[in-house]
Amino acid sequence: MGRVSASIVVPGLASEAEALWYDPRRWPGWIDDFAHAVEVSPEWPAQGRRLWDARPGGRGRVLERVTAFEPRTGQTLEVEDERLRGTQRVAFAPGSEEVTITLSLDFRLKDSHALAWAVDRFFVRRALTASLRRTLAAFARERRGDMEVEDVVSR
Repeated sequence: MGRVSASIVVPGLASEAEALWYDPRRWPGWIDDFAHAVEVSPEWPAQGRRLWDARPGGRGRVLERVTAFEPRTGQTLEVEDERLRGTQRVAFAPGSEEVTITLSLDFRLKDSHALAWAVDRFFVRRALTASLRRTLAAFARERRGDMEVEDVVSR
């Protein structure tokens, strides 16, 4: 089983970052490879599932089921797409004026062949880590944009 993770610090309160993270209308703006939501359970993000399609040439259809949720702390999902199964976790660690967001994925490739370990170690982990980093970087841009709008509105 492989494991990848990435972290980023974004300004503002954990509750504000969390509200953006779980808002389905905003996912196309920052989730790497996200094309559109097919289904989101009404009880999301506390329980249920989301089903989404990736952009052409991407992950295909992605199914994510909530296995744990704690407000202001994070969420754990079972994830499955065409190539892998695993557990994804987002964690929010509040600071005084910012929040550290860590996104991790423990995964197992569905395709098992003699060289699967080499493909995983040298290609898949690198690609998955880059995807997590792109997701977090885009999320940080969205959050900073929200803060600029909030600042203008509050004047």
